[in-house]
Amino acid sequence: MGNLSLIAFALPALIMAGAAAGFAGGIFGIGGGFVVVPALMFLLPVIGVAPDQTAHVAVGTSLASIIFTSLRSTASHAKRGSVDFGLLKGWAVWVVIGTAIGTAFASLVSGVHLAAIFGAGVLAFSVYFLLPERQGQPLFAALPSGVPRAGIASALGIFSTLLGIGGGTLTTLTMTVCGTPIHRAIGTAAGMGAIIAVPATLGFILIGLGESGRGWGSLGYVHLPAAAALIATSVLFAPLGVAAAHHLAPAMLRRVFGLYLAFIGVLMIAKI
Repeated sequence: MGNLSLIAFALPALIMAGAAAGFAGGIFGIGGGFVVVPALMFLLPVIGVAPDQTAHVAVGTSLASIIFTSLRSTASHAKRGSVDFGLLKGWAVWVVIGTAIGTAFASLVSGVHLAAIFGAGVLAFSVYFLLPERQGQPLFAALPSGVPRAGIASALGIFSTLLGIGGGTLTTLTMTVCGTPIHRAIGTAAGMGAIIAVPATLGFILIGLGESGRGWGSLGYVHLPAAAALIATSVLFAPLGVAAAHHLAPAMLRRVFGLYLAFIGVLMIAKI
């Protein structure tokens, strides 16, 4: 089961990662995967996961924790009237289809190439949120309808599943550049996390059944003890992040989100 002293180190580290993911989930409408996956990549080998299984277990476990983080964050945003449930309902089927596709290709797609594309994309979009002359000026008048909207929703599911994230970053980006107020975009993006994470988690459980080296306490590619440690604090800190978001003026929140995008973009590219 691994060295007990190392496991004793891993537990508080997972709890702290959960707290950071919960706060980030609340303030940015994300599931916290950008915080959780790197932490799991470092900590899972400590608690007995084989190196060649670490990436898949990290993604699966991250997705499992995102379910609870997103639900808690969405509930807090909904109390403030900043969740577009109509949009979430309309996107749900297409997101689930995208999630299924992403799960099927999880073991085939190069993580390096995926990280490079994602990192470059969000880094470019960070400029949109940070330049003063772009503040409050959407690139498009509204979200597209029909087939383009279905395609966007499916792409969100595919990309988010492959990266082990809840899709909040991409959802907030998409809605904001199409004219949605930043607070409403973030609140709605929080709800997207659960829609993506539930089927994606089930998928990672199924494709991981029977695989060796997943570590004690794993169900498929979901490490249940690690997920429990992450969830314990993420659900407590998510409302704090929501409160922080709603205390910021829209212009300031856009700048904060822009800085977050720049950080994530650099981080993803640096991993290549």
